[in-house]
Formats: sequence, C-alpha cells, structure tokens
Amino acid sequence: MNCINFVVPMNPCPCGNYPDFNKCTCTPAQIRQYLGKISQPFLDRLDICAEAPRIRYEALTKDVRQESSAAIRARVCKARVIQQERYVGRRIRTNSMLGVNELKEFCSLGRSEERLMRQAFSSLGLTARTYHKILKVARTIADLDGSGRIMESHLREAIGYRTMDKKYWGR
Repeated sequence: MNCINFVVPMNPCPCGNYPDFNKCTCTPAQIRQYLGKISQPFLDRLDICAEAPRIRYEALTKDVRQESSAAIRARVCKARVIQQERYVGRRIRTNSMLGVNELKEFCSLGRSEERLMRQAFSSLGLTARTYHKILKVARTIADLDGSGRIMESHLREAIGYRTMDKKYWGR
C-alpha cells in the first residue's frame, strides 16, 4: 500500500482575503464558484484540513514561550516508533495506512468518545471516509500525546481538523 503525502494550500477566495469582509473584494457568487472547484470526494481524501489565519504583528513580537522545533521533532519521532512497534509484522507502518478492519482493532473508542463521534458524524454530515480519517488522525494525536488509547481530547482535536471544509464548502 502506497501513501502519498502532500499539502494543498489555497486561498479561500480569488482575492485571498475572505472571510475578512473589510478587505475581500469578491462577490458571494465568485467565492462559491472559486470554492466549488474543490469537490467533496477530493476533500474527503485529505487527512487534515487546517486554516492558517493571517497573523497579527503583535503575535510576532510577543515574548511567549512556544514548543521548540526540536521538542516537536522528538515527539514526532517517538510517535513513529510507537507506530512501528504497534504494527510490527504487518504491512502497516503508520496510522494513515490503517484499513477499516484495523481501525476497529487500533482505534477503538470508549463510551464518551463514541458519543462524541456519533454527534460529530451527524452534526457535520461526515462521510464514511472522513469518519475513518478522523479516527486515524485521533490515533496519531494520541500517539503524539503518549497515550495508549484515543481520548476525548484527541478526538476533539481530530474533529477540529475536519470543520474547515464544512465552514467553507458547507457540506
């Protein structure tokens, strides 16, 4: 099974300023037409849909301690080792490679997590594919957190990465 990783950057409208209505010069029809170029089946195949808002000058000049790149790299490397050990003897190297049957084994949810997922599925109108993507991303977030099981906080974060497509595409 081959996995292809890629990043798909795009502006939310032709002028690039939506949803800032003070700067956006596009009509609602232009925005719909522009966003309509991306199909739901394509969006369903993306693991994470995250919005990168315009950064304010004050945020750049604040003296706030952030997690260093080295610390982030160490957590990612540790999560990759966790996944290698979890899937030893299988044709799976990372959570993104899990099939539907493996999801049941490695991404099982507790009662509260199941309730949250059911609510998200119906309120966001998720497809089966996005449901599976959320579980895989939640498993990865749990791995980054050093957790053996997917917890509500991991699931909430993973669901959050699927709300942007609903915000802009309304599907």
